[in-house]
Amino acid sequence: MWNKKLWKSAMALALALTMALSAAACGKDGDKTPDSNPQGQQDNPGALEGAQDNADPFGAYEETVTCTLGRRTQQNPKLPEGDSYEENAYMSWVEDRFNVALTNAFESTDGEDYERQVALAISSEELPDMMTVDRATLEELVENDMLADLTTSYENYATDYIKDIYDSYEGRCLGSATFDGRLMALPTTSPDSAPSQVWIRQDWLDQLNIQLDTDGNSCITREELEMTAKEFLAKDPGGNGNPVGIAFTYDMNAGDNLEMQAISCSFGAFQKKWFQKEDGTVYNGSTTPQMKEALAYMNKLFTEGILDPQFGTRTWDDITALMTNGQTGIIFGVWHIPDWLLSNIKAMDPKASFTSFALEDGNGKVNVFHGDPAGNYVVVRKGYEHPELAVKMINLFHDERVTSKTLEQDAPEVYKYEQLGVDGSVRPLPVEINSNVSLLNDYSAIMKCVNGEADLEEMPTLEAKNMVGHIQRYNEDPNTTDVIDWSRYHSRTKGIQLIQNLTDNGSFAWVSPLYLGTTETMKSSGANLDKLEAETFIKMIIGEEPIDHFDSFVEQWNAQGGAAICEELAEKAQ
Repeated sequence: MWNKKLWKSAMALALALTMALSAAACGKDGDKTPDSNPQGQQDNPGALEGAQDNADPFGAYEETVTCTLGRRTQQNPKLPEGDSYEENAYMSWVEDRFNVALTNAFESTDGEDYERQVALAISSEELPDMMTVDRATLEELVENDMLADLTTSYENYATDYIKDIYDSYEGRCLGSATFDGRLMALPTTSPDSAPSQVWIRQDWLDQLNIQLDTDGNSCITREELEMTAKEFLAKDPGGNGNPVGIAFTYDMNAGDNLEMQAISCSFGAFQKKWFQKEDGTVYNGSTTPQMKEALAYMNKLFTEGILDPQFGTRTWDDITALMTNGQTGIIFGVWHIPDWLLSNIKAMDPKASFTSFALEDGNGKVNVFHGDPAGNYVVVRKGYEHPELAVKMINLFHDERVTSKTLEQDAPEVYKYEQLGVDGSVRPLPVEINSNVSLLNDYSAIMKCVNGEADLEEMPTLEAKNMVGHIQRYNEDPNTTDVIDWSRYHSRTKGIQLIQNLTDNGSFAWVSPLYLGTTETMKSSGANLDKLEAETFIKMIIGEEPIDHFDSFVEQWNAQGGAAICEELAEKAQ
């Protein structure tokens, strides 16, 4: 075998040369574009490397294989002292298991810094062997013939478990990474986790003797939402002296967290989502009559003082401060918002507890849309000799790591990372691969174990096993000061339980937007359209523009590129 420390030093010195040669390697006869391979044969020699390890999804290489990575880092990955993004248990697990030497070509904080590094690598034609990119960058890389074809690597090396996960999306996930019939990337998966939920301070509801959801359908009406906000404003249960009703962030991206998505969806308005009519025409949910209704309602809330008087200027941090200061007890967010945001309130106020509801429409339904099944994508540089290594790493982290019953004995350092909650960005390929039905399936298994109907060893994943302990400890002491136990209990028995209830009751009214990637006009005009929408909607909500100004907005939106994007998407959807 090999000495990891020596390899790290050697790779650091050779990295510049390796990257410089990579572009030249792309021109070798053995690497053809998908279009030049109509028979569907794999021309990348690495994908037929199975002669060396018999296409074993977990097989080690006979000779040490090198691999450079582009790394997307986080500010607080919760790494043990002394560990880093290049030297850690996850990296060592891959290196030892497969006889591989991993080196980071670059490390950049997730967001604009990482995007700049990726853009620089593309412009210089010096890609790392593997990295993760967004959809627009994937399209750019495919268009410029810079990626390895992963079709045969996936077919030969992906485990049945991984294939079943992707198959649960009925082709929508892998299809987003397929170009001209060839798989050019490995997508992350994004199971549907709708709806955006209304999280309300339960301890405040108890204090003021407010009863919500009296019919037990896990939903509240807009009128109940208004009533609760008015009571919180009038009686200031947080004791701050400066209560705020409902606060939303200023960016108006219609996202799940701290934004107006739940309200707009309750009117059947799906902001920023693209849809296709039966006649083939495409439209955007931001331009519909239902969106105009939602904006009129938001204006009503603002006029009555229920909506934050500083709406349009509040940042994410501002709203977090309102929550932790006890100024507001109503917040909108996804099922897992207790794990990373509401936990801040618990840390400041030991008495804090929350209940979540869905906001129903006038017919008692909860309007939700299917999300983009893929988020980021793992890509492999064209010319890299072992593209199947990307598939093997996916197998290791998203099959063996989550399903192994003996991980603590087989990989104790990896098991320790799981217990410490080390961020997933520390893995060589920082992606999540989960079944489209994993959320409710795991929750069902967790609650059976919590209720004594199943053994801990029967849990489908290590995460599910850990959740059982958190929930059981909270049940034993609901007044616990342990923020982790508190947050996991709330996200699961409140957040996911809400989704389960709505599913069981048939309360969801699903719609399916188009997810067709980026068009040319999106690239040139998308940012300006977003700015136009955000500024116009804020003005209408706070009364600087009348609600009927919406019709003028739609005309401007179409004229400034919106209509062209609709036409381009209609063509792509054919």
